[in-house]
Amino acid sequence: MSHKYDPNIHNRRSIRLPEYDYSQDSWYFITICTKSQKCLFGKSANGQIQLYKYGRIVDKCWRWLSKQYDYVHLDEYVVMPNHLHGIINICRGSSRTALTRIAPTRNTQKCKPLSRLIGAFKTVSTKQINLIRKTPADKLWQRNYYEHIIHNEEELNRIRQYIADNPANWQTDEENPNV
Repeated sequence: MSHKYDPNIHNRRSIRLPEYDYSQDSWYFITICTKSQKCLFGKSANGQIQLYKYGRIVDKCWRWLSKQYDYVHLDEYVVMPNHLHGIINICRGSSRTALTRIAPTRNTQKCKPLSRLIGAFKTVSTKQINLIRKTPADKLWQRNYYEHIIHNEEELNRIRQYIADNPANWQTDEENPNV
């Protein structure tokens, strides 16, 4: 059976800001969840996340982003049992992008937009985990991801604290399928 694209059936509404350039220098808070909220990456014990093998791969692949792309700088992040929270700073200059700037200055160095960076992370981590699981066609991640543009230092610090506190709050986390 062929599944031809039909815009009336397969219409996906983007949750991104329509006029925003997601390749510009900025700070972003990201949440990426596993497909069907499966807890594949670790477990919570005493307010800490103990990563399984797949969780360690996700951790390694997240860090790979900043090694692969010199304009990607990772800030606070945590791999949870079924999702990842992280802060990404896209910055093509020699110093980190200031959060007080309303419109970041343009830099001529080409870089992938945020969606392509997240896509690269998902692809690399999925391939490595599916190789071990012997499930080459399985989807590891849910189709989309949550993103928030960080506007100032206060917001950045609040999100950093949220990420740091997330393991201790797993028992009441809305991403926890047992809640």
